[in-house]
Amino acid sequence: MNGQGRILARPLYIPWVLLRHGLDEIALSRFRLGRGLLYLLPWNWFRRLRRPQAERIRRALEDLGPIFVKFGQMLSTRRDLLPTDLANELALLQDRVPPFDGEAARKVIERSLGRSIEEMFSQFDTTPLASASVAQVHAARLGDTDVIIKVLRPGIEKTIRRDIRMMYRLARFLERVWEGSRRLHPVDLVAEYEGVIFDELDLTREAANSSQLRRNFEDSELLYVPEVFWDYTARDVMTMERIYGIQISDREELVRHGVDLKCLAERGVEIFFTQVFDHNFFHADMHPGNIFISRETPESPKYSAVDFGIMGSLSASDQRYLAFNLAAFFNNDYRRVAELHVESGWVPPGTRVADFEAAIRTVCEPIFQRPFSEISFANLLMRLFQTASRFQMEVQPQLLLLQKTLVNIEGVGRDLYPDLDLWTTAKPFMDRWVSEQTGLFALVRLVRHRLPQMVEHFLGDPSATPPPDPSPALQTKLETSRRKLKHTRFWLAAAAIAALAMAGWLAFLYWEGG
Repeated sequence: MNGQGRILARPLYIPWVLLRHGLDEIALSRFRLGRGLLYLLPWNWFRRLRRPQAERIRRALEDLGPIFVKFGQMLSTRRDLLPTDLANELALLQDRVPPFDGEAARKVIERSLGRSIEEMFSQFDTTPLASASVAQVHAARLGDTDVIIKVLRPGIEKTIRRDIRMMYRLARFLERVWEGSRRLHPVDLVAEYEGVIFDELDLTREAANSSQLRRNFEDSELLYVPEVFWDYTARDVMTMERIYGIQISDREELVRHGVDLKCLAERGVEIFFTQVFDHNFFHADMHPGNIFISRETPESPKYSAVDFGIMGSLSASDQRYLAFNLAAFFNNDYRRVAELHVESGWVPPGTRVADFEAAIRTVCEPIFQRPFSEISFANLLMRLFQTASRFQMEVQPQLLLLQKTLVNIEGVGRDLYPDLDLWTTAKPFMDRWVSEQTGLFALVRLVRHRLPQMVEHFLGDPSATPPPDPSPALQTKLETSRRKLKHTRFWLAAAAIAALAMAGWLAFLYWEGG
């Protein structure tokens, strides 16, 4: 079947796949009349559905192709909304897509960059290094530098738009017939996925993410981020320095090269917390395939990362939510965890702190009876989200993205060094960050950040358009008021500057004394 035929057949193929895996039974059994309707549908007279529902959903997504697979992968992170068995099953989804023709990739590169391959690169390998649903990667040589070229699949945008339209139809149908969809919000989930997948179609966005992360870790001993070659990058082509190293999942090779696995695991945790709290810009797709370890300094191992299509950041309130709650957890202070949720408005104001505290204790106390080295940080965070959602807290997608990243980091770390005590590794970092958000240093930072706005507010904006001229008598009164107001603003601004200077001096004394 040609490409046009496949496009025309797609609206028929999708329902057929859903029926073949018994997803009609899953949908219709959710309401009373639907269960009776199931017995009237002829294909149910002979069909025997033996696999669990979660597995059938996962297999259906695999049959529907890579765009649906990526949607399922995103859904697997929404453990605050999905049943545990379904979230676990969706986490098994793999983005297995055969590569497209290397000559087609060559044409995309030449069209996008406006020159022939031979003019730009001294070598170009038409056999791809790796292939995924949206793009594939080719090795090349730029002057004396080994590079990789990431190329979007030809026609992928049209495929995605077609499948997204079908997802919206299915989501609207679910919202009409399934009462449980009120909590899941299927249409909102499709809209969220639409934003993510279309962001991946602009490789300049990924290149910008890489450049930002490279600046954040410039001269770092922890993480190396490859250089982007912007003169050879466009919307559907990205050229980047090629990374060589040992894939972090190859534990045998790491041991053979004498890599300090304990140090390596702990540095992974440090990189994660540095990104989240110091930089507020974190790599959100840190699975083993995207992490390499340098062979050069095995006693002080250094990470290298690739694939910067999915990055995360937290609002100031989400950062505080995460840090202050984790600090309270470190001290087994469930009362403080509950109070933080209510004080910050993450749960409705009428929520009884005692009830919320009891729910958190019920979930967490059995966990904390185990040694810290056996406690999963990521699972604890997810249990907290699930508990809070029972009290009408709507967990933001970025927090869930962070939790998914933490699952990867924690899993990789314990594969490398099973005795990794993530709590002990993270606690000094968290204590430092929390102390910086309170007390003298927090005051200095706040005043420094707000001073320009304060001065502008107090002294007024000279570029503002003047109002129409008032009457002479009113003008005299206004002029007197302006002089008084200007005098007051001057002294208020002076007071703000003096406060900043005093806070800076006290900080200096504190620092010298410490």
